[in-house]
Amino acid sequence: MLVKREKISFLDPQPTPINYLPTLSKELGVELFIKRDDLTLFGAGGNKLRKLEYILYDAIQKGATTLLTVGGAQTNHGRLTAAVAAKYGMKCAIVCVDEYPGEISANILLDGILNAEVVMKKNDGRDKDEQLVETVATVKARYEDMGETVYEIPLGGSDVVGMMGYYECAVELTAQVQKLGIEDATVVTGVGSMGTYLGLYCGLKNEGSPLEITGIAILPFNDYHDRRIVEYFENAKEEYNFSIDACRKDFNIETGYTRGAYNNSDSTVRQAIYRMARSEAILLDPCYTGKVFAGVLDMIEEGKIKKGEKIILLHTGGMPGFYTKHHRVEFEKELMGHVTIVD
Repeated sequence: MLVKREKISFLDPQPTPINYLPTLSKELGVELFIKRDDLTLFGAGGNKLRKLEYILYDAIQKGATTLLTVGGAQTNHGRLTAAVAAKYGMKCAIVCVDEYPGEISANILLDGILNAEVVMKKNDGRDKDEQLVETVATVKARYEDMGETVYEIPLGGSDVVGMMGYYECAVELTAQVQKLGIEDATVVTGVGSMGTYLGLYCGLKNEGSPLEITGIAILPFNDYHDRRIVEYFENAKEEYNFSIDACRKDFNIETGYTRGAYNNSDSTVRQAIYRMARSEAILLDPCYTGKVFAGVLDMIEEGKIKKGEKIILLHTGGMPGFYTKHHRVEFEKELMGHVTIVD
């Protein structure tokens, strides 16, 4: 049965559409679809809004006036937290242990437009998590001294509250594929802070969906991540009394397509982005969805995805990533030939 938790409904459109990709399907020999969670309306859209529906309700119930979250300097989750805070009359602070990129662009620019404060702690060489905890405590105390009630949101909104956004999405997906006649498809999503993947996994398995799910890690996985996903599942199972059990081997997460680092500039990812754009006129971002699609192309080439299989890519948004400096300069080098200058 569907697990219930209260939320504030602001996701629009809902359900987000599933589109068939005819050109790529023909070229690749698979039936390729894409779930457009990038099309959600607020703050330039993206998957974190599903999580924030549940998180915002919890924050308001606890009397919060300020949302405080963490991430990299160009965090998509931070940008969408800022958007939700603006829409609902709250303040927002985003804390990073990261270097200032030398310009106000991409998500940092949008954060400012949305009136969020971005606090960048220079890395002093100590453990980054330790520095992050200290900086969050300092920023939280400053806001509380101003009379604010601060609600802390973890990295990516990935806790037992936020994951319910993608548990609900799993139910939505199941209803959509039944109408489309593609119940034997596999949903493919990026795996970073794990909330999107785990929400989908729990929703599909606990609700008895016929859909399968594969995650593609977008950052290097290590023992910590293996432990974290099991702990995350156990916490969610306890919170919601799921009828399912799972251990690490049950989570199908491909860890070999990270291209070596999180949010790194990679030529094969850019080639995957060009291929999607020039075949289907859909733009994938260079941090998440571009890397996921590059991984899917590798998996098809390697035979991990078989000819004729039905694949539903989850488009999680992230468009501002094109305008981060380290990605933008590489695109500029490759695309200068598309510019013709005449007198």
